[in-house]
Amino acid sequence: MGFADLLTDAGLTMLNSWLTTRSYVVGYSPSQADVATFKGLESAPDASKFPHAARWYKHIATYSDEFATLAGDASKAYTTYGPDASEVTLNPAKAPAAEEDDDDVDLFGSDDEEEDAEAERIRNERLAEYKKKKEGKTKPAAKSVVTMDVKPWDDETDMKALEAAVRGIEKDGLVWGQSKLVPVGYGIKKLQINLVIEDDKIGLGDLEEEICEFEDYVQSTDIVAMQKL
Repeated sequence: MGFADLLTDAGLTMLNSWLTTRSYVVGYSPSQADVATFKGLESAPDASKFPHAARWYKHIATYSDEFATLAGDASKAYTTYGPDASEVTLNPAKAPAAEEDDDDVDLFGSDDEEEDAEAERIRNERLAEYKKKKEGKTKPAAKSVVTMDVKPWDDETDMKALEAAVRGIEKDGLVWGQSKLVPVGYGIKKLQINLVIEDDKIGLGDLEEEICEFEDYVQSTDIVAMQKL
């Protein structure tokens, strides 16, 4: 038969009784059954009258942002969940006075409350650990592959000395690659060299200026190609 009207004491008594030994309406994890039942209530149950229902309500409220993604059939009403007719007395006035039984007096809080608190503690620890790990993860440096032309003054320029001077420039974030001599005409050859740079550390304009300071060898430089890694 499921839960009765949750806006009445009778319905809340039924819900409270159902949750006495349960953390969730159905199964062992939050589901659409909890969502439907939660939404069937106008507000949190009175903890002094319905302690188990109040404990459950507070716990399910922590999943409010995840309601749409919880497992189960969202189209079902809360009345489809809960005890069968044989498990419940509709009129609470005729129900056995179970609360007067000393065995049922909860002096120190239910095991479910302790389990919920432990589960929440573990969840918060894992979230904190994940957040710390994510914040500590450094993004890889942005890099570019560059092809540069270094042009000599004439065909008498010592190209080996020119290349040695260029490769002699050492900087953090700069790696020189392969090179070749490319004919430009009249017996003159230019040095075409590849390099990898970290964009935040190496400015190509500054690097070209530094290369042009080798005035005995270098006439000018040009960036032929540039590609992000």
